[in-house]
Amino acid sequence: MTVTTEQGYHIPVMLQQVLDDLAVRPDGVYLDGTAGGGGHSYAIAKQLTEGGRLFSMDQDPDAIAEASARLAGLPVTMVHANFATLGDVLAQHGTKADGILLDLGVSSHELDEASRGFSYHKDAPLDMRMSQQGQTAADLVNGLSPEALTEILYKYGEEKFARSIVAQIVAAREQKPIETTLELAELVKKGVPAKARREKNPCKKTFQAIRIAVNDELNVLEIALDAAFDALKPGGRLAILTFHSLEDRIVKLKFNALCSGCECPPQFPVCVCGKTPKGKTVHRKPLVASEEELLRNPRSRSAKLRTIEKI
Repeated sequence: MTVTTEQGYHIPVMLQQVLDDLAVRPDGVYLDGTAGGGGHSYAIAKQLTEGGRLFSMDQDPDAIAEASARLAGLPVTMVHANFATLGDVLAQHGTKADGILLDLGVSSHELDEASRGFSYHKDAPLDMRMSQQGQTAADLVNGLSPEALTEILYKYGEEKFARSIVAQIVAAREQKPIETTLELAELVKKGVPAKARREKNPCKKTFQAIRIAVNDELNVLEIALDAAFDALKPGGRLAILTFHSLEDRIVKLKFNALCSGCECPPQFPVCVCGKTPKGKTVHRKPLVASEEELLRNPRSRSAKLRTIEKI
């Protein structure tokens, strides 16, 4: 996730920490699975010399256009694809990676560009597709059963008022389809108690949940984590920036599993499973943005950086 500024398209989140964790070598092979505006990719590519190569991926055509312009002239191969396919991309080029970065969640460009339909602050068609292909948020909101929609809000938004919010949605869509972001936002507000509306904007969890469902983000992340670790060279590093608890939990559990060894019952005198750790974490706890960065970029407040090194 990044923030738009007057000086440029993006400020990449936790840039120095990411570069330190990836330990970029001038002749190494790297992959940025979430190019966005090209901020992280640019910083990585600038450190590469002859023999070094960066693969910069994104499923969003807007991001590919922006990053391509920013990265022109650098040793970068642009790839318009979802990062779940990163293993195939590297295999097609006959290589594995010394470092892989995944910067998860919605980009600031997607949030700030009203027409993309991610923001509950601006009126726009209810879209939320990162790839700009497939079913839209409006398709889900108007087409899913009340039970399925409630499950999405509970599971992906951890929204305790899911049932009452969905009741408002269902009543409204019986009159006419829900077509815009502000239409949905008003229904969410009607579905939560007045006290919750006063404390903070109640739309965040519902919009997050629907966005995750539209883009199948958590299932894609599970696939990408396995693909990324497999695509690393021995000693290679996988760095993941997360922005909410659901995706961070998936990354944490996956890294813990990769770093664990013997799974034999404690009463066994010797190991018979033969399992050994496949990786080791670069730092025991996730890194977070500095106070200085938080002042520059408030959207980095929820960022957590976890990095694993392949043994």
